[in-house]
Amino acid sequence: MLRIHFTDLDLTRTRIGAAPDPLWEVCMSLHRLQSRHGRWAHAEWFRATRARLHATGFRRTLCALLLPLFPRAVYFPDFLTPAAAGEGLDAGLDAVLATPTSRVLHEVGLLDRTTGAPGWAPRLAEPELRKELVGALRTYYDIAVAPYRDRMQARIDAERGAHARSVLSTGAEGILRDLGPALRWHRPVLCAGYPEERDLRLGGRGLLLIPSHFCWGNPVTFQSATLDPVLLYPLTREPHRSALPGDLGSGAPLAALLGRNRAGVLRAVATGATTGELARAVGVSASSASQHASALRRAGLLTTHRYAGSALHTLTPLGAALLRAETPAQR
Repeated sequence: MLRIHFTDLDLTRTRIGAAPDPLWEVCMSLHRLQSRHGRWAHAEWFRATRARLHATGFRRTLCALLLPLFPRAVYFPDFLTPAAAGEGLDAGLDAVLATPTSRVLHEVGLLDRTTGAPGWAPRLAEPELRKELVGALRTYYDIAVAPYRDRMQARIDAERGAHARSVLSTGAEGILRDLGPALRWHRPVLCAGYPEERDLRLGGRGLLLIPSHFCWGNPVTFQSATLDPVLLYPLTREPHRSALPGDLGSGAPLAALLGRNRAGVLRAVATGATTGELARAVGVSASSASQHASALRRAGLLTTHRYAGSALHTLTPLGAALLRAETPAQR
C-alpha cells in the first residue's frame, strides 16, 4: 500500500501534467511488453509495435539493453524517468546523460539488490555506455511511443478538462477523489495499491500527477523521497478505437466538411464542454446542440461522459487531428 500524506499547502500545489511524459511512457510501454497484464487494452499497439521492432532489427537491443533496466518489478532506477522529461524527450534524455555518476551507481546498486541488475549495469556511470542507452531510448520511443502521441494527447486533454471542472466545483480534493479505481482519497491521505508498504509525506512540496496511457493497474512513484514528488497513474478514460487516417492534411475548412454548426460544436469541444455550453457557443438550442454532438460522436470525433449530472463532451484523437488539419487554412 502507498500512502501519500497531504498538508493544506500540498493541496494548493497539486497539479496535472499537460502532455504525455515521454520517458515514463517508454518505461510503462516496456512493462506492457513484459506482461500480459492489461494487454487486451493495448492489443493493437502490441501487434504493431512487435512488428516494427522486428522490421527495424531493434529487438536485440531491446532485450539486451532496455528490458533489464526497466523490469516490471518493485524497482527500476529513478534517473531513467527524470522530471525534465515533462519538458519533452530531448530534455529528458539530456537529464539522463547529466545524471551524476554517484547517483547512477547508487540506483544501479539498488536495482541489483531488489530485482537483479545485469553485470554491465555499473558501466552506466561511464559516458559512452550512457550515450548508447540514450540512443536506444530515442529509437525505442520513435518505434513504440511516437506513433501514438496524438492519441495519448487527446486522452490527456479529456482527462484535464474533466478535472478542471472538478476543481471549480470542489477544489483540488475533487481531483484526488476522481483518479480512478486504483486510488482512494481519505483526507488527508491518498491511498493506492503498491508492491510494498510505503508512506510518502509531501511536506509542502505538492504533487505532480502524471496521467499515463501505458500505465496499467497500480500507480507508480519515485523510490527516492528526496525527488520532487510525482505520481504516475493510469488514464481513467478508454481511448476511442478509431485509428487516425492518413489523409487529414488537406486543411479543408471544417464548415465545408461538417456544416457551420457542427464545425462550431467541434471547435467548442476542444477544451471540453457540456451540452449547454455547446449551445451557447454555437447559438443554437440545447436540443439542437445535443443532436449535433450525437452526430459527431457517431462519426468518432468526440466522446461523451456523464459528470456531476451533466454530459461532458471531449475530443477523440480523430477529432483532435481534424481540428489540427484545419489550422493551416486559418492562417
